[in-house]
Amino acid sequence: MVDEMNNEMTTFDPIEVGDVVTGTVTKVEEKHALVDVNYKIDGILPISELSSLHIEKVSDAISVGDELTLKVTKINEEELVLSKKEVDADQAWDDLERKFNNKETFTVEIADVVKGGLVIDLGVRGFMPASLVERHFVESFDDYKGKELEVKIVELDRSKRKVILSHRAVLDEQADELKQQTLNHLSAGDVVEGTVQRLTDFGAFVDIGGVDGLVHISQLAHYRVETPSDVVNEGDKVKVRILSIDRDNERISLSIKDTQPGPWEEATEKLKVNDVLEGTVKRLVPFGAFVELFPGVEGLVHISEISHQHIGTPNEVLAEGDQVKVKVLDVNLEQKRVSLSIRALEEQPEQPTKESGPIEQEESTGFSLGDVIGDQLKNYRQ
Repeated sequence: MVDEMNNEMTTFDPIEVGDVVTGTVTKVEEKHALVDVNYKIDGILPISELSSLHIEKVSDAISVGDELTLKVTKINEEELVLSKKEVDADQAWDDLERKFNNKETFTVEIADVVKGGLVIDLGVRGFMPASLVERHFVESFDDYKGKELEVKIVELDRSKRKVILSHRAVLDEQADELKQQTLNHLSAGDVVEGTVQRLTDFGAFVDIGGVDGLVHISQLAHYRVETPSDVVNEGDKVKVRILSIDRDNERISLSIKDTQPGPWEEATEKLKVNDVLEGTVKRLVPFGAFVELFPGVEGLVHISEISHQHIGTPNEVLAEGDQVKVKVLDVNLEQKRVSLSIRALEEQPEQPTKESGPIEQEESTGFSLGDVIGDQLKNYRQ
């Protein structure tokens, strides 16, 4: 009798569609759970209403005894249907709108990897397209599941339940900050280390702390460079000297050759009078031939030192590209001049007999180039 009276006195909270209630999970099935929300019947929480993300089994998300905050989506005498994802979404949207309006950076955990990008549970489903994940190309995103990333919201539409996130936007912002810091601290004349980022026909772009500077092809080496890949490759670590900085346009001119010993400095120990060397004929001029002895170091074989025989022009005997042996007659490192001789290494032809008459002989004296060709050497600098 007492139990019957207690049952009659039991009261339940009034519940309507749209109400938010708190309940305890009493039973978990594969595709739904039962929840006690202090109503005459347990509420049903379908698997589709658990989360904005796909869930295989209810037990993957909740367990018996869990306390949940849920929204009533359907109610009648026989059925009470509840939703967890509706509550999560309502709570999430206000927070997401605030973060979007404030351009806030926040951390998320990647819930799933799908074709075209990454899925994030924000209380609502967030999506990050593959192009907005990193600043570089990513072959596979398989190892991103469960990974935490800093992101910004780049697109938000509550009516369409659309949230687009970007990790790349955060990286771009960090790169811009680093670039400005680098530009503010660099000065012309500084020598810094950088990494070759890419090569072009006209030079190499080098990253020197978040900002790319250009090493023009003429600044790659002390000798003539045909293509930048002859000197550097992408990924190489190089020392560079800053030639100029245009902060307004974020342009920096760099030099690699200014950080390296000049060819004439290196030639100090390699060039001695009377040395016999092999070189390449680089240029022919009316008064002789320029022979490259080492990269960036050329010497002059005056026309009188090309052959024992009299010649009118150097190209009667030589051609550009010829490999020749030469003897060093004179070295002036300060003025970057070397006098060479080919004929000094060749056997002198036999002298004619007295009957054939005297012949004037040219004598090698280790001539001064200035005496021989005068002002023509003013432009000869290696």
